[in-house]
Amino acid sequence: MAWEFQTFNSDFILLGIFDHRSTHIFLFSRVLGVSAVAIMGNTLVVLFLYLNAQLHTPMYFLLSQLSLTDLVLISTTIPKMAFNYLSGSKSITMADCATHIFFYASLTGCECFLLAVMAYDCDVATCHPLRYTSLMRLKICGLMTVSSWVLGSTDGVIDAVVTFSFSCCGFWVIAHFFCDFPFLLVIQCNDTSIFEELLFYCCIMMILFPVAIIIAFYARVLLTVILMESGKGRHRAFATCSSHLMVVGTYYGAVLFMYMWPASNHSPAQDRMMSVFYTILTPTLNPLIYSFRNKEVACAFQVFRKGKTGE
Repeated sequence: MAWEFQTFNSDFILLGIFDHRSTHIFLFSRVLGVSAVAIMGNTLVVLFLYLNAQLHTPMYFLLSQLSLTDLVLISTTIPKMAFNYLSGSKSITMADCATHIFFYASLTGCECFLLAVMAYDCDVATCHPLRYTSLMRLKICGLMTVSSWVLGSTDGVIDAVVTFSFSCCGFWVIAHFFCDFPFLLVIQCNDTSIFEELLFYCCIMMILFPVAIIIAFYARVLLTVILMESGKGRHRAFATCSSHLMVVGTYYGAVLFMYMWPASNHSPAQDRMMSVFYTILTPTLNPLIYSFRNKEVACAFQVFRKGKTGE
């Protein structure tokens, strides 16, 4: 690292997305409210699925991991944004910025692979229901989950280390509400073309590869659902998979726009708004779509509540 230009005690300036106009104060309060709902919803999902033995199945284990990644993701970005806005300070230390990049890249990468694993789970449950217990054994499910976390963490380490191996020059101003490596590349003095090419290939592996897997699995699921003779089974399978596709579509749509779409085709303001979409809205929607609309979860919650009341 070029220590002559930067030290680990240096501060960056986060411009944020809100100022103190009345409309922005209103929007900030709404974002804070939605973030609180996301934190409480995902915390409730993780705790409930952990405490309820009836839901200790591969599908709900994966769901708990998805909620956990969403919970940590939103806890990584929103508290700093809220603190800076309320305190009037816009600074963030280099150490905190590197931490932001590591956790953000790790969690988004992990979620990409977790959604692909959940698509595989849905495919096995729909297309091979009699072999589900053997194809989705606890060992296999755990291995796929650990692999998702390891791959995501590896991406986070690479992004954080390489980003801070360059020298920053001029004003250390980041046009975002948290540290994200594409925004830091703008203020680098060195030629970052090789790193940007590396990032492109990383995005192919971390984003496009899981997307291709998800499309292949859900295409087979859709074909199986169409050919089902049982109307009840068709409705249940379609309801489950359609909720999965809703989450996949919203999450990957925003991620593809941010990291795979040419930067010249979107402005920093659009990037910030899109970041709000998949760092705040998607973690809020996931518990609603996957859990609270799920009949098995609703029934288990009723039984769990009655048991607690009876005690």
